[in-house]
Amino acid sequence: MALDVIGAGLGRTATFTLKFALEHIGFGPCYHMVENFAQARRNVPLWLNVIDGEPDWDEVFDGFRSTTDYPACTYWRELADYYPEAKVILTVRDPDSWFDSVSATIFSQAMNGSLGDSPFGRVMQGAVFGPFGGHDLSDRAFMTDWFRKRNQQVIDTIPPERLLVFNPKDGWEPLCAFLGTPVPPEKFPRINSRDELEAASGEKGGLPPSMEGLEAFAQGYLAELRSKAFP
Repeated sequence: MALDVIGAGLGRTATFTLKFALEHIGFGPCYHMVENFAQARRNVPLWLNVIDGEPDWDEVFDGFRSTTDYPACTYWRELADYYPEAKVILTVRDPDSWFDSVSATIFSQAMNGSLGDSPFGRVMQGAVFGPFGGHDLSDRAFMTDWFRKRNQQVIDTIPPERLLVFNPKDGWEPLCAFLGTPVPPEKFPRINSRDELEAASGEKGGLPPSMEGLEAFAQGYLAELRSKAFP
């Protein structure tokens, strides 16, 4: 199964919302970082191969029709070339709002400090933090400027007819028009707030260091958010 939709938006740009929206209108299953957690023992080695320059994209996305979020969004160029018929969706938000969100969640020391040199920690270092080139992730001016420039690279690279720059606040209409699907009657999902992620990761705000722990965490978190997407 080839990918039909490639999500180029960075984590914390409503990528979980887009995952459930795409699945609801027929472009699922949609690959999201949570899939790395939910099937860590299968997926983490595949992403380590990607980081080492030996990607097997068909194996990584076996059974999936679309992607959003990390780590796939880091490889938007490669995926757009590998799946030339796929459309690309760039989810966006205000740069300062994005910085506040990632600083409190996926880029926080609490969230990542427990991973260390574990296999999943190496995925995070290579596919999530690597593009920042070792810069201080707490530097607001650098990070927001990087965010703007990176998104502009996507816009300048992908042909306009193949790209949707999408703010999930705009709801179903632009998404469905871009993908050629009817607008569903259900309300557009709005999930995965910062509070939900912080609550799911526990008092210490961290992720389980073991593959088994990651899988259990993700499976429960995914089930909870899926139930909220279309109550």
